[in-house]
Amino acid sequence: MPPGRSVLLIGDITHCKKEWQDFSQLATLKEFPTGSRQEFLANCKSGRYDDVIAIYRSNVSTAITGPFDAELVKALPNSLAYICHNGAGYDNIDTTACSERGIRVSSTPIAVNNATADITMFLMLGALRQAYVPISAIRAGQWQGKTKLGHDPQMKVLGILGMGGIGREVSRRAKVFGMRVIYHNRNRLSPALEEGACYVSFDQLLAQSDVLSLNLSLNATTRHIISHREFAKMKDGAVIVNTARGALIDEKALVSALKSGKVSSAGLDVYENEPCIEPELLDNPKVMLLPHIGTATYETQKEMELLVLENLRSCLQSGKLITPIPEQRDAWKSQAGTGISNCNGNNNGTNGRPNNGRNGHNGHVFHGHI
Repeated sequence: MPPGRSVLLIGDITHCKKEWQDFSQLATLKEFPTGSRQEFLANCKSGRYDDVIAIYRSNVSTAITGPFDAELVKALPNSLAYICHNGAGYDNIDTTACSERGIRVSSTPIAVNNATADITMFLMLGALRQAYVPISAIRAGQWQGKTKLGHDPQMKVLGILGMGGIGREVSRRAKVFGMRVIYHNRNRLSPALEEGACYVSFDQLLAQSDVLSLNLSLNATTRHIISHREFAKMKDGAVIVNTARGALIDEKALVSALKSGKVSSAGLDVYENEPCIEPELLDNPKVMLLPHIGTATYETQKEMELLVLENLRSCLQSGKLITPIPEQRDAWKSQAGTGISNCNGNNNGTNGRPNNGRNGHNGHVFHGHI
């Protein structure tokens, strides 16, 4: 084990404890399994983490330390070079503050693609069929049968906003159900990655979609990307599904769109102020609601932990992250040859890595071999 080098785990590891312990061959292992933000900040200021070069930020770390905002990032030790985050979304990390300090951040795309796409289809079909009403009725001892007719997915136009790894998996599944897929992205994909989906402008996406699926990340430019103006451009009776981040939708605007009939039904796994849900969404029988369980499968949770460990191993051994966040990927790439490690820069919508089958990571999976 190299002297004077530590990695810090915030929270806990559920499925890959042995693999985590194997990292003791590469660095000293430190842990902050429970506690408060104040305790964590005090540990940083006391010098307890002064030799930490990488942090494993588990999927429960926000409940312990709160968000990695500018205040917390500023308090992190000067030795810190990497934050390996367990989650596909990273809106709870101030990436600008990290970049200003030269701290590189990774997330866990690819590992979440299949499970999130599955729950997207579950909500999509449920919203199309307006399944909440009969499900609630039968549990209340009422047999409603065919009193409320829904819609088939066949021949419907599915609009995907955000055609990354999750969006493409949703597209593949939707086409099996006979849906025609259109999408909008910051950049058009190659024909090989489009797989028959049609690229359109944002306004065209809104105007043409029978079902709109949100599969993009949350940042300053995408917050409330769907609000009153966007709902007004949609088809009457459209369906909207959000399994990405709640704040992509202005929930007050969604309530209004549901009341007016502009949106006939919705399927939501994420909310703007979790765990609080807008009361008028909670009480609306046209809305299918789930408590942010898109990645809540054993297989996916294990794959996410393994991918964090892959990033951790890679940065310790080579100074490179396998799945750097997009905001930093291009910046570090441009600095190749300047003494700063070049992170993978193949912008193919999967953070520079192909998806080789179910949750594959460049064709290999970390199995704890250092």
